[in-house]
Amino acid sequence: MPRFKDYRPAGVIPATLLALNEDLSIDAKETRKHLRDCALVDGVSAVTVNGHASEVHACTFDEQRMILADSLAEVGDKVPLINGVYADGSLEAAKIARMAAEEGASCLLVFPPNSMAMGGHLRPEMAIEHYKRIADATDLPLIAFQYPMASGLGFTFETLLQLFEDVPTIAAIKDWSNDPMLHERHVRTFQNLARPVNVLSTHSAWLMSSLTLGCNGLLSGSGSVIADLQVALFRAIQAGDLKQAQAVNDRIVPLSQAFYAPPFLDMHNRMKEALVLLGRLEKSFVRPPLMKLSEAEIGRIGEALKQAGVTRDGALPLAA
Repeated sequence: MPRFKDYRPAGVIPATLLALNEDLSIDAKETRKHLRDCALVDGVSAVTVNGHASEVHACTFDEQRMILADSLAEVGDKVPLINGVYADGSLEAAKIARMAAEEGASCLLVFPPNSMAMGGHLRPEMAIEHYKRIADATDLPLIAFQYPMASGLGFTFETLLQLFEDVPTIAAIKDWSNDPMLHERHVRTFQNLARPVNVLSTHSAWLMSSLTLGCNGLLSGSGSVIADLQVALFRAIQAGDLKQAQAVNDRIVPLSQAFYAPPFLDMHNRMKEALVLLGRLEKSFVRPPLMKLSEAEIGRIGEALKQAGVTRDGALPLAA
């Protein structure tokens, strides 16, 4: 049973990282410490595990179960846990969803199957069947992860509307459409449906611009490092305080530019290095095919942390 019954995804939701030992086994103690560091930030509404940020692509089913169980044991009584459903096949996705519900997750983040990359947007019934299989396995609320259309894994606007109608447990989308006009259309339409679907921004490279469109939250891997700054930005925008939002954003920009530089696939690798530089993680091992960053790039991350005013204990206070 979910620890937080009737949970509705909104607000600031960090996606947490995965600490590894030198032999690339999971360092459960360090992972739990990192999870606690993110979950207990004032203003964080939930945390996500078994997502891109925690290298779910390289984790077995049993490891995903262990990560979720450990996370629930650590902070499950304090914040809702959102568990990723990452699978190329719908039967495996349903299996993961069922496991997460049995363990006590409060919500599921559903990734598009990579098997749909070669034209799946032309067969919307594939997406609908995938989500129906998951919804049949659990009544937990679902977050649909919307990719850019250029990736081959995005769903058209019309397909999303059909998904919401056919799978009523979809409560939000994690919007990575990477198209400002489409993103705004999502916000204006989906949050005003008869059964509203929240838009959670994951446009972390242009977060302030995205949030000002009216998103009801954000779900971001960079929250693993700067959850406090994300909370401050979200609160300022919700309050209509442009000056404060700009001041917070000035702190975020150096890190967003460092984290989301090419190659984009290294974003969470960079966040892990940032936590080591800050003394919040002991080590920064990643599972292949991800590879260790160069010393020069790690140096650039260190400079970005200084520019952002981020320390071991969090972001330094904003200047008066």
